[in-house]
Amino acid sequence: MSTAPLAGRRVIELGSMLAAPFATHILSQLGAEVIKVEPPNGDPTRALVRGGPSGTFIAYSHGKKSVCLDLSKPEGRDALYQLLASADALVHNLAPKAARKLGVSRADCERINPKLIYCHIRGYAAGPQADDLASNPVAEASTGVMEANRVNGRPSRLGPSYHDQFAGTYAVIGILASLLRDPKTATPEDRHVEVGLYETGLHVASRDLVAVQLKTHLLGRPEREPHGEFAMPGYGAYLTRDERWLYLLMLTDGHWAKFCEAMQLPYGSDPQYATLRMRKKMREQVEDIVKNAIAAHDLDSLGAMLKANGVGCTEVLPLERVLEAEQAHQPGKLRSVEFRGLAFDVPEFPRAGAASDGVQTIAPAELGEHTQEIFQSLGVSDTALQAMLKSGGVQAREPDSFPWAAVRETA
Repeated sequence: MSTAPLAGRRVIELGSMLAAPFATHILSQLGAEVIKVEPPNGDPTRALVRGGPSGTFIAYSHGKKSVCLDLSKPEGRDALYQLLASADALVHNLAPKAARKLGVSRADCERINPKLIYCHIRGYAAGPQADDLASNPVAEASTGVMEANRVNGRPSRLGPSYHDQFAGTYAVIGILASLLRDPKTATPEDRHVEVGLYETGLHVASRDLVAVQLKTHLLGRPEREPHGEFAMPGYGAYLTRDERWLYLLMLTDGHWAKFCEAMQLPYGSDPQYATLRMRKKMREQVEDIVKNAIAAHDLDSLGAMLKANGVGCTEVLPLERVLEAEQAHQPGKLRSVEFRGLAFDVPEFPRAGAASDGVQTIAPAELGEHTQEIFQSLGVSDTALQAMLKSGGVQAREPDSFPWAAVRETA
């Protein structure tokens, strides 16, 4: 029996790509039953890698059930409403116009289930751009992140879709806050959770946005802080003698003193290097000191020596080696998931008790795998279910609809 905090709660996901599926992934790992409602073509992440599911789909769709509905058909929409009537929350990241067209606006859903928590992750929240489309890179571009991240001089996206994942996390916070409300006094507004990618980007960038304002107040001009990688000398990646990269944590004067002591350098007590302000003025000299000290040692022995002296550091790892770390394999940090005969170690949502809270491992579902099971559990008769399936508005799994093994063999 699950002791997870959301055990017994049902969440309906109408999500694609990342923001909404990431939110429901967290809710699933907190114990909620998540039913992923997909169109006949499925979530696009089912077909991103050589015609098959991507890492995004496997990592964030395990633990969920799949129901396939065609919401352009009345039968599909009616079936969705049956699901919503049984649910505690709906999470979707449809564009506002698409939500209205498909009959899943906030007003539509409130009519079906007045107690439903309605969570909409959208490009922009309320305002003049409320109906504008946005994606993760658009949020980066419009909130100052992209302008500072350049590849060959061209503003570029960060790579990972962090704003999507932040938005999904904020959505979870909103849903949990709504669940904490007293049901007797909760209002419809208390059950409305709205998260914009743009507004998420603003919040994530607030430190830098406020820093620009601070410099304007102090200097009379909008001077930016240096990029985080270069703001503090000695804080960054350095190449070791065996040509591996070590990342040093060098935030404070204490860190500098411990580093010099560990490396037996005379600069820890040298007054001209005593403070961060001084070291910033002598940035090139400090960088040379650190670079040369690191280059004189192999990474394994160097890392052990630095950590023994209380210096924060880690190897810069390629993705294929990240899960080799002993730390990653402690109880509750990875979940063994099998999908189409392949085994994966999937990182858990970090939480106390992850190894013992009884959240069930469910492999990522095939499209429509749980359609019949779910509607039968809602009391739909076999005759009515067959009529729903015949209409095309409700669809069940088609065996061998995607022979991925063959794709792997011929790739």
